[in-house]
Amino acid sequence: MKGIMLQGTASDVGKSLVVTALCRILSDEGRKVAPFKSQNMSNNSYVTADGKEIGRAQGIQAEAARTEASVWMNPILLKPRSQQDSEVVYLGKAIETFSGREYREKFYEKGLEVIQESLNQLSNQFDVVVIEGAGSPVEINLKDRELVNMMVAEMADVPVVLVADIDRGGVFASIIGTLELLEPEERKRVAGVIINKFRGDITLFEDGVQWLEEKTGIPVLGVLPYIDHHMIDGEDSLSITNQFSNQKQGNLDVVVIHLPFISNYSDLEPFLYEDDVSIRWVKHGEEFGVPDAVIIPGTKSTIQDMKYIREQGLDVKIKSHYENGGFTVGICGGYQILGEEMVDEAGSDTGIPNNSVQGLGIIPGKTCFFQEKKTVRTEAAYHKNTGFPGNIGLEGYEIHLGNTFISQKGCSFLTLANGKEEGYFKNSGQLIGTYLHHLFHNDEWRNRWLNLIRERKGLAQKEIRNLREFKDQRFTALATQMKAHLKWELLKGIIENWSSEE
Repeated sequence: MKGIMLQGTASDVGKSLVVTALCRILSDEGRKVAPFKSQNMSNNSYVTADGKEIGRAQGIQAEAARTEASVWMNPILLKPRSQQDSEVVYLGKAIETFSGREYREKFYEKGLEVIQESLNQLSNQFDVVVIEGAGSPVEINLKDRELVNMMVAEMADVPVVLVADIDRGGVFASIIGTLELLEPEERKRVAGVIINKFRGDITLFEDGVQWLEEKTGIPVLGVLPYIDHHMIDGEDSLSITNQFSNQKQGNLDVVVIHLPFISNYSDLEPFLYEDDVSIRWVKHGEEFGVPDAVIIPGTKSTIQDMKYIREQGLDVKIKSHYENGGFTVGICGGYQILGEEMVDEAGSDTGIPNNSVQGLGIIPGKTCFFQEKKTVRTEAAYHKNTGFPGNIGLEGYEIHLGNTFISQKGCSFLTLANGKEEGYFKNSGQLIGTYLHHLFHNDEWRNRWLNLIRERKGLAQKEIRNLREFKDQRFTALATQMKAHLKWELLKGIIENWSSEE
């Protein structure tokens, strides 16, 4: 197999972003390239064209590579459901929930088999595979049964490039420490180092590059700049902090409830590119303030997060906000939370069959959780109830265990491509519930909803901003920017010519 693997000296050093850039660079050079991550842990997922679920990062990397995402690019996805347990999504389908210990003891051999099968599939279909590791390759307590770092590099027989984050400090120690903790055979596989997230004048780091190369005997393949607003979807809770930490103060104050088990928060990322929108992530009732709109996002554990909302005093704040005319939107789990009751018939949400909890009672509906999860890409149009033009298409995807049954007639939000009605819509859009993830990635809808709020506040309407075209342009811009700071010919030579037998 021709390929390369990027491993990090720690979590959140920027591996996903660098893999995304490499996929676009190689695609620009005419190579048929695929991303790969053997095991991902994230509640921010992506639905493939055939209705399977993989890590969002690999779906985005496939888009950057100009290829269709598939389960072979991320055969194992772990979706945390509590502090101890995670749902295992195997080749795109949820199969079981394990504790960390159970997973290591019961799933390891099966994991190795599906990783090898996936690597074989990708090797047969693509010219180059760009592989992403997870965390650090030298977590001593986990190394004996790991499925995502050096074990995968050995199975694929590809060189490894270490990515280190200089922005967090300690970059020299993190690189040297990682190399020292690798086994001799593992260290031989490390063909280069990339320093990521550098701020300021990169020429001032030339002495640092020289020192690292002399100390390790390994080339520094690039010193990459810190890139703000790259518009590449994040993967985990750390990405929420990074992407929204520098949010501007716009005229429209939109609160997002920061649920403990939040999932698919990429639903909110388009607001970063609306100049007059300020996103505030709120965890406690005292932080709520007086927003223009509230969004309750998706969650991997709806009932637990409903209890959290109540414990933090957010239930009173959200209901008061709506009753006083504030715009309120629930997406997937957030839609379920807005309803009157949630019943876990199969125990698929809580592990306790027939467990039930009262929702916020804002939407007249009851959610029942079943065993089978629905994962599907979705096309829809505005329902006639909305008064919006019915010929405008919306796209997104659904990932949910529960179905919500609305007791009130004539309040649907969408008409799906199969003719079924979906969601809840009231008071000209003041209240919306839907299972459609990426609703706000639809430029026309996002503009329409924001203009409703602008009108309420007496602000001028704004034109539609086309973020879909802008996003593809950002892939190219990201690749161009990173390539300028990489020793690209050297890196490409490693991909083409490296051999473990040397």
